Amino acid sequence: MKRLLALAALSLLILSLFLCCFAAFPRPYRGIVERSGLSPALAYAVMKAESNFEESAVSSAGAVGLMQLLPSTAQFIAERSGIPFLPERLFDGEYNTRLGCAYLAYLLERFEEETALAAYNAGEGTVQGWLSDPHCSEDGRTLFQIPYAETRRYLKKISFFRKIYGFFPD
Repeated sequence: MKRLLALAALSLLILSLFLCCFAAFPRPYRGIVERSGLSPALAYAVMKAESNFEESAVSSAGAVGLMQLLPSTAQFIAERSGIPFLPERLFDGEYNTRLGCAYLAYLLERFEEETALAAYNAGEGTVQGWLSDPHCSEDGRTLFQIPYAETRRYLKKISFFRKIYGFFPD
């Protein structure tokens, strides 16, 4: 009887942890993420790190929404992707996710993954500068040194969140 109770308690604990994980690591706008061609684990890790899924988030730099896009970046990627630019919808999770995923895909076309993620955080122009600096890059394509502590922390968060999202079934 004690074994049965212990097994039931353990099962409840595992179920509770699993449900808490689903609550702490949501996966909104799955259709948009899947259509973007990005790894869902990567897209959701970026959302988690950028806004913790707060659609009304605004950064001190003026980045807004779920994927924390600067209005100028949102306009650039909307025009490049053939998506109507609607600044009044940047706080709409669906619209912001669509633009954010398009921007991340654009960066991944230009850079290797870690460099693309650094560009998502620090800015494409900043990362281009780092790539041309021999103190940061030996080959002009990858970074061995990232000058911004915030960006180094960001990359660690993305890596951690991506591992967690990797456990979720697609």
